[in-house]
Amino acid sequence: MSDIPDPEVVDLASKIFDLARRGETAALAAYVDAGAPANLSNDKGDSLVMLAAYHGHAATVEALLARGADPDAVNDRGQTPLAGAVFKGERGVIRALLAGGADPEAGTPSALDTARMFGRTELLEQDRQG
Repeated sequence: MSDIPDPEVVDLASKIFDLARRGETAALAAYVDAGAPANLSNDKGDSLVMLAAYHGHAATVEALLARGADPDAVNDRGQTPLAGAVFKGERGVIRALLAGGADPEAGTPSALDTARMFGRTELLEQDRQG
């Protein structure tokens, strides 16, 4: 068995990560529905949800969560999608993640710590209330 990844698999994974970054929800959902892992992560540990969240694509986040993606998957730096969304000020993504069960205290720094650090506590307070 070889440790060298198949170039076709790498190309497909790259395409799927790009769909998450660009918020191409329908295409990404089709790949997941066809068997791509909803919790697929790249070489930095960034999950599809992390990439969609960080780039402000709430509908893509919702679609991934509906397909079983982990809202609290941490990357190699201990960051969660919710902390990334708070950092970027992405209200729609924050709402989608909280509705999907994201834990504001998960990760390092957590979303709560990130909100405090950047003076954005209202993002979590308002969105936790609905």
